Amino acid sequence: MQTENVSALMRVAERPPQLFVSGSGSWLMDEDGRRYLDFVQGWAVNCLGHCPAELTRALLEQAGRLVNCSPAFFNEPATRLARLLAAHSCFDQVFFCNSGAEANEGAIKLARKWGAAHRGGAYEIVTFHNAFHGRTLATMSASGKPQWNRLFEPKVAGFPKAPYGDLDAVAALIGPNTAAVMLEPVQGEAGVIAATPQFMQGLRALTRERGVLLVVDEIQTGMGRTGRLFAYEHAGIEPDLMTLGKGLGGGVPLAALLAREAVCCFEPGDQGGTFNGNPLMTAAGAAVLRALLAPGFLEAVARKGGYLRSRLEQLSARLGLGAVRGQGLLLALELGADTGAALVERALAQGLLLNAPRPNLLRFMPALNVAESEIDTMIELLGAALD
Repeated sequence: MQTENVSALMRVAERPPQLFVSGSGSWLMDEDGRRYLDFVQGWAVNCLGHCPAELTRALLEQAGRLVNCSPAFFNEPATRLARLLAAHSCFDQVFFCNSGAEANEGAIKLARKWGAAHRGGAYEIVTFHNAFHGRTLATMSASGKPQWNRLFEPKVAGFPKAPYGDLDAVAALIGPNTAAVMLEPVQGEAGVIAATPQFMQGLRALTRERGVLLVVDEIQTGMGRTGRLFAYEHAGIEPDLMTLGKGLGGGVPLAALLAREAVCCFEPGDQGGTFNGNPLMTAAGAAVLRALLAPGFLEAVARKGGYLRSRLEQLSARLGLGAVRGQGLLLALELGADTGAALVERALAQGLLLNAPRPNLLRFMPALNVAESEIDTMIELLGAALD
């Protein structure tokens, strides 16, 4: 690829030289016609793989009917998707937006408005070390990435942080100014660290006892990624707010904030967005959700997650690597050394796309309908890169 072809793009990431032009299922193709097995899938965005027929059909059909009518009016696809999400979750109302960060920003605003109305002006939201909630100023402030400690100062105040999994530390941070506790059921950027069901249940009991909200950030874990439609279901709890993104649109920009009716205290003008809930994106989201709700689909995700885990564990045992952790088809392999970036580069040369959120591990986020034969191919390519 010629450097001048990309010189007009702002440099906000280190990207390899490949220029991708097409994709199908678990595979991407570059401008030279070379195929790559994709176990990143846009960071768990393409839950049905590249260019799935359901998504393509929904976009084409809706584009011929109505693309955008302004969020000042109701539209049929948005109301349909909202009803589906409410029917298959513990939440009552949905606000659609364009990115996970925007959904989390909305959750922060709603929790603060609720705190102002019901807890005497409470505004603090307890979050966790090494959390990742997005790249707006407020969501960066809510996140716990050490690299961001002195970036874009001054940050938004009001996000005391606890060690992930430490219920006593959370309890110590909850005070009269606390409106909510917010967490990812699986911390993806931190290295795919899953909260135990006991911790999630303890948080639910603690927040109810103290009269504050529980917010789950399911941008990465929602929409079937862990083998259940939403990760909070593994713990058998019902949070007060949830955010979705990534897999909700199956590849198009779509996210959502869901809340119990008792928490929904936005008034007209408090929240909005020019493109939010537009018919084109919500039609795509409805097609994705219908595919995930098809009989046997989520059971297959759980089964394939178990198969991927077992193959990674076999590879780790053969090469003397570390543990495999995570849930469903969101897994990580500990490498035992800070070789992640080098392995991603070597795997790319082998025709395999991987992600290393931490120097000492790899993260695996394949399409939810990935074939076991494609998992086998990934293991072979990864083994070659490791060897």
